[in-house]
Amino acid sequence: MKIQKIFQLIFAFPFTVLYGIGVAIHSYLYKWGVMKSVRFDLPIITVGNLSVGGTGKTPHVEYLIQLLRPYMNVATLSRGYKRKTKGYIAVAPATNAELVGDEPLQFKRKFRDVFVAVAESRTMAVSQIMMDAPTTQVILLDDGYQHRALKTSHSILLTAFDDPFFKDYLLPGGTLREWRVGKERADIIIVTKCPVDLSEADRNAFLEKIKPLPHQQVFFSYYKYGLPYSFLDAGIGVNLDETLDAILISGLASSDYLVKHLDKTVNFARILDFPDHHFFKEADLVNLKKQFNELKATQKVILTTEKDAVRLELHRKYIIENQLPIFVLPIEVDFLFGEKEAFDETMKSFLLNFKI
Repeated sequence: MKIQKIFQLIFAFPFTVLYGIGVAIHSYLYKWGVMKSVRFDLPIITVGNLSVGGTGKTPHVEYLIQLLRPYMNVATLSRGYKRKTKGYIAVAPATNAELVGDEPLQFKRKFRDVFVAVAESRTMAVSQIMMDAPTTQVILLDDGYQHRALKTSHSILLTAFDDPFFKDYLLPGGTLREWRVGKERADIIIVTKCPVDLSEADRNAFLEKIKPLPHQQVFFSYYKYGLPYSFLDAGIGVNLDETLDAILISGLASSDYLVKHLDKTVNFARILDFPDHHFFKEADLVNLKKQFNELKATQKVILTTEKDAVRLELHRKYIIENQLPIFVLPIEVDFLFGEKEAFDETMKSFLLNFKI
C-alpha cells in the first residue's frame, strides 16, 4: 500500500468510523423493515457499484440497452449527476448536459427510441415514467445500487479489475459508499476494465477474493474501442496509428484504461485530465488549443470520450471557430472467456421468468 494511502486512512479514520456507523444503521433499518422499499410490477434492473465512480456504469448500461431494446420497450433512470436542475425531467435529445447530466443525455442521443429520465427520487420517477411512457416494459436504473427506497428486481454490481472493492475502504479513507458486505445484495457481479489477455489463473484468483455467494454469477468484461469519429461530423473518422500524436481531454473518474489503449495505438499521447463529470470552461478549451498547437507532429488530433463530448457540446461555437480537430472515441463492452452469450442468456432468462 502506498505511503500516501496509509496516511489518508489514518487521518480519515475517525470520520470513516462515523460514516460506517451511519451506513450500517441505514442498511439495518431496511433489513429490519423499519424503512420500507417500494416495489413496482415491472422489472427494474439496477447497475451500480460500491465505490464512488470509475467502474464503467455507462457503457454497461448501454450494453444492456442494446441487448434488450430489440425485444422490449426500455427506459433508463438516472439521478443526473452534477446537473444544474432539480426534480424529474424526461430527457430530450435537444437539451444539454447542464440540464439533465452527461450520461442520461448520451443515452438519449444514442438510443432515440429509449425513454430516458432523471430524478433524485427514483421511486417517484418510476411512477412518472409509467405515466409518460406507459408501454415501458423494463427500467434500467443507472447508479442505483445504494438507492434502497426502491425495490429493484435484479442487481448488477460492477467492480474495476485494477481497483476492486475488496482492496478499498469506506469513505473518506477510501472510495466505498458502503461496507464491502453490500456486495451480497447483487445478483450478478461484473469485474470491469479487465486486460484483454486475462488468464484463467488470474480469473480464479480474483474469484477467490470476491467470494461470490452460491446464487451470484460473476463475469469479466473489457472495453473494445471503435474508430474515432469527428465531434462535428460523425461521418468522418480517423485511424489511430503510430504516425499520430494525440491529446486526450477527459473528465472521467479514471482514465487509466483508456490511456493504456492510447499508449498501444498512437505515437504520443498528452493527457488533459479533469475531475469526473467536469463541465469544461472556456479557459479549458483555450488551454487545449495551446497544448494542441505545441505538438510538433504533422499528424495530430484531439481525442475525447463520448461522455466528455456531451459536455464539450456546450462549447461547440468555440470549437468550430478555432477549428479544433476533436474526435470522439467510442467504446463497447464485451465479455472474456467466451461468456458473452452466457451473460445475455442470464438477462433474458430473468426477464422471461420475471414475477411480481
